Amino acid sequence: MEGIGTDIVSVERIRAVALRRGDLFLQRVFTEGELEYCLKRKDPYQCLAARFAAKEAVLKALGTGLLGCRWTDVEVVRSGSSPPEAHLSGNAGKLAGDRGIARVLLSISHERDMAVAFALAIKGGNTV
Repeated sequence: MEGIGTDIVSVERIRAVALRRGDLFLQRVFTEGELEYCLKRKDPYQCLAARFAAKEAVLKALGTGLLGCRWTDVEVVRSGSSPPEAHLSGNAGKLAGDRGIARVLLSISHERDMAVAFALAIKGGNTV
């Protein structure tokens, strides 16, 4: 294990920022795939808040926080009923490779107005 990270976010905070700043905020923080996935949901802001928390948790697990990385360097991907995965690119991907991180395990949950995420950076052979 290389690092752990956790974050909790208010869904209302994400909703308010998204409504106030619109596409500028959404495109700065979320990838096209994340937006496509979340905007189809019954409560897209709950989904977006969960991904925001996951990005924070992953960056904390990498040991940097947002320093030197873009929000979109971390993409939260989910297919079918499989658990969410963190796909790293850009500086986050480079940092993970430099530190020998093979994968980042991710757990996300949300309930009403709160979203929480936990990330665990795992060292290993093939890096992310």
